[in-house]
Amino acid sequence: MTARGGERRRGGRGTGLGSVAGQVFALEALIALLVIAAAVLITFHQARSDSERDAQVRSLAVAESFAHAPGIDAALTSPDPTAALQARAEAARLATGVDFISVLGTDGLRYTDSQTDLIGSKATGDLTRATVDGESFTELFRGEPNDAVRAVVPVVDDDGKIIGLVTSGIEVESISHAVEGRLPLLIGAAGGALAVAVGGAALVSRRLRRQTHGLGPAEMTRMKEHHEAVLHAVREGVLIVGPDRRLLLANDEARRLLGLTADAERRHVSELGLDPRTVELLVSGRSATDEVHRAGDRLLAVSVRPTLPAGRESGCVMTMRDTTELAALTGRAAVARGRLQLLYEAGVRIGTTLEVVRTAEELAEVAVPRFADFATVELLEPVLRGEEPPTSATATTEMRRTALSGLRPDQPLQPVGDTVRFDVPSTPMATALSAGHAVVQAELASAEGWRAQDPEGAARALAFGMHSLLTVPLLARGVVLGMANFWRADTPESFGEEDLSFAEELAARAAVAIDNARRFTREHAMAVTLQRSLLPRVLPDQSAVEVAYRYLPAKAGVGGDWFDVIPLPGARVALVVGDVVGHGLHAAATMGRLRTAVHNFSTLDVPPDELLGHLDELTARIDDRESDGPDAEGRRREEGITGATCLYAIYDPASGLCTVASAGHPGPALVRPDGRVEFPELSPGLPLGLGLGDVPFEATELRLPEDSKLVLFTDGLLEDRGRDLDTGLGLLRSTLARPDRSPEQTCADVLATLLSPSPRDDIALLVARTRLLDRQRIAEWEVARDPSAVSPVRNAAAAKLEEWGLGDLAFTAELVLSELITNAVRYGADPVRVRLLHDRTLICEVSDGSSTSPHLRHAATTDEGGRGLYLVAQYADRWGTRYARRGKTIWAELRVGTDGAGPVTTVVPDLDALEDLAW
Repeated sequence: MTARGGERRRGGRGTGLGSVAGQVFALEALIALLVIAAAVLITFHQARSDSERDAQVRSLAVAESFAHAPGIDAALTSPDPTAALQARAEAARLATGVDFISVLGTDGLRYTDSQTDLIGSKATGDLTRATVDGESFTELFRGEPNDAVRAVVPVVDDDGKIIGLVTSGIEVESISHAVEGRLPLLIGAAGGALAVAVGGAALVSRRLRRQTHGLGPAEMTRMKEHHEAVLHAVREGVLIVGPDRRLLLANDEARRLLGLTADAERRHVSELGLDPRTVELLVSGRSATDEVHRAGDRLLAVSVRPTLPAGRESGCVMTMRDTTELAALTGRAAVARGRLQLLYEAGVRIGTTLEVVRTAEELAEVAVPRFADFATVELLEPVLRGEEPPTSATATTEMRRTALSGLRPDQPLQPVGDTVRFDVPSTPMATALSAGHAVVQAELASAEGWRAQDPEGAARALAFGMHSLLTVPLLARGVVLGMANFWRADTPESFGEEDLSFAEELAARAAVAIDNARRFTREHAMAVTLQRSLLPRVLPDQSAVEVAYRYLPAKAGVGGDWFDVIPLPGARVALVVGDVVGHGLHAAATMGRLRTAVHNFSTLDVPPDELLGHLDELTARIDDRESDGPDAEGRRREEGITGATCLYAIYDPASGLCTVASAGHPGPALVRPDGRVEFPELSPGLPLGLGLGDVPFEATELRLPEDSKLVLFTDGLLEDRGRDLDTGLGLLRSTLARPDRSPEQTCADVLATLLSPSPRDDIALLVARTRLLDRQRIAEWEVARDPSAVSPVRNAAAAKLEEWGLGDLAFTAELVLSELITNAVRYGADPVRVRLLHDRTLICEVSDGSSTSPHLRHAATTDEGGRGLYLVAQYADRWGTRYARRGKTIWAELRVGTDGAGPVTTVVPDLDALEDLAW
């Protein structure tokens, strides 16, 4: 009795609304009823809406057709529009099936209507859209005589004037009757659909009742909770495998540990990508307890038990737990190891050059892609110029974008060169600058300050996918140099607090490199300024050569290269090129000292080898003097000028002779007028300051035809990375082998061929095209050592001046020549020669074989002589003495174009009497 009662209770559990099946049936029936009712309602309203829309289209089409029909405009302007149009309007209404067609005047007065009693009355409603704007429109009209869908169309005459209106429409009552006629069909269809839905729900409920065994919701919920707790909430992985060795069930932990995909169930265990030992265990059917198996980089403790008692074919249940307790710690260690490696690479890759911009670019390149998807670097304007960064907070709110690196080229960030401002204090950038440390904005979408700073740019960045930002100031010596920003777009993980220390360390290393580059930039600019101030700015006027030059400082720093063109007496010119070993301010200052010394020694008008000897002696004295003191060796190494080289050449346009001497400097290139290029062999000599010993400097004489080119250069032009001296000489030879170019064109071509993008050393290049003085402008005489020979030479010189058109200089020239020749005859030695050169000035030269040096002195009032050189100094523009290997030459220059009159205070005696005056 009790047992049967229990069976009835179990059987009764599957009936009624208490079971899941019954509740599903009731719910499906209710849903079907609601859906069908809603469908009927929607269909009814849709039908009404469609009818109204169709009525609008039909009404508008009828009104427009009638308004544009032939003769309508004529009828409206006729004396009786009603008589002309009523019949036509009624015929058109019957033909088109609309409820009314009315023709109105512009004031709304009806001329025709389907209800004749309305003719002559005014139509109601707002007709201004048609009468004023000339617009055709439809509307749902509510009012007298009936509610209707009405169309109003203006009638326009040939001149474009609105002369009337045509209205047509269908009454709302007609539309309602048409829709209500469809209701029986809708209700019938709804009833059929409801019957089908209820029948389907009953079938589903019956099948569900069999599958759920008539369980109620509470019982099924409890079973579900047990199932979730056992299979998903536990921290152990569970696999259930069927007798056919296919996976039946895997909980979340098992999927995570084994890396199973969502479609793993019902697949054979050998197809799941498991470790071969694990597959062998599941296929074998044997039991196991805490066997260690590998799953990827994890070690799992695995236990297997059959689902049925022994002796029967069954599946199995495998449980597993992760024994890799240090997995998380290992992952963090790997990240830390990667960051340390990146910091090491940053130390190697950042600061490879002493250029501020390149250092910023290296910082951006190091960060992408291993730390950020995009990286930008902004620097203050003074830092870019090499100046000291400002210390005020207001000066750091505006920076220049200097570098940008990213995974993709189509980035939304401001390009390099743009000005970036941080005016809004709540931006991450402004916050980082004020705080002096890195700031993380994990979600850019929520950064109100950043979005307020540049709304359009922020919108583009967010649309691009930028979602996280880490910004860090670049600080050196406690002063802000700029800002580095790291962005993530493609990487799903946002920046976190653990990224701050790495970003600050990376920025600190980069800031030191940028500050070093800034200091170098400042020193480089100062050295360039100093060196350019020491180099010749304008070459002096002279007739011996046509000159062009180039000077280029090295990218790594200004060196000590220099060049010079120095006019010498006798229309000659000195060409100088030198090189001081080293770079920086000291090298530039040393170059200035040597150039000044060369200028001073050139006034002695000595041969090139003697001048280099004087220069070498001076250099040695300077080095010795600077070597005194306890730190003499270090100061000599840092501040001495030992190691400088110099090439000094003197060219005489009267003879075409060029005398060259070198102190350890590369010799010149000589380009003949026919294009042949030679590198004359010179005695190289030792660099300046090393001491001559038994090896004095030697001079080499070159005979240069007119239009030859003498090319002087420093070794920076020839030697560079990947190119030795011989290769450079070959390139220079091939570049110079064109005779039809000016010195300026030659300079440009040489640099275009030999200049590298980043020269390691300074380059000084000097190209001089030679000229020869016209032989017709040179007059020479040999004078016997007899006082009576002075007057004929003086007279011959005066005649030559008349021939040259310099008669106004005759008196002055005769006076100067008379003094110089008389003293050479009296106190000199054979041979005595006189030479006149007509160049930019008139040059008078008297040479003899004696080395006695004349000097200017002031004679007493009682002295009979001693005024000769005084008169020469008074009447000549310049005068001096030039010594040769044997003998001397006294010269004087007279300015061409003067009237030849002497100083007012000087009493000039007779020229013959001047011959009796002594030095």
